[in-house]
Amino acid sequence: MKKFIYGLFVLVAVTGVLLTSGWVQEAKAGPRISINIPLPPPPPFLFPSPPRVIVVPRSEVVIAPHPDVDVFFYGDYWWSPRGNRWYRSRHYNGPWNVINSRYVPSHIRRVPRDYRTVYEKEPRYPYENHDRWRKQRNQEIRDRKDRRDHRKDNRHDRGRGRGN
Repeated sequence: MKKFIYGLFVLVAVTGVLLTSGWVQEAKAGPRISINIPLPPPPPFLFPSPPRVIVVPRSEVVIAPHPDVDVFFYGDYWWSPRGNRWYRSRHYNGPWNVINSRYVPSHIRRVPRDYRTVYEKEPRYPYENHDRWRKQRNQEIRDRKDRRDHRKDNRHDRGRGRGN
């Protein structure tokens, strides 16, 4: 019996030394609860004053260039990507609502990622002068349509000439 008590004492002493020296870590038992609530990224940047905009040539997209945030106008909405989310608003300064990325128009997705340098020489219009940039955008759309119709007419005329 003395051997058993002596062995138990040695075992407890060795375990105590190992625990205090860091060789063996204390086992923690019990339920463990972890709650992860993903917080959305902050809404897009708020412009301190109405932005100057660039009408993307041969497009219906308007850009409000800012060094930190991408903000686009298309289809009567302002669009802004932030992280892996997209936001949409009726006004350039919000309020912004999270929108599923599948609803982001393809016209916006086609704007080059390096648009700041690609369009740096394009004219910038004051936001307040939106009639002017909308007119320019609409004129470009009409011009493209006219050119397309003209090419179509030329192909049609050339096709007639061959048959005669």
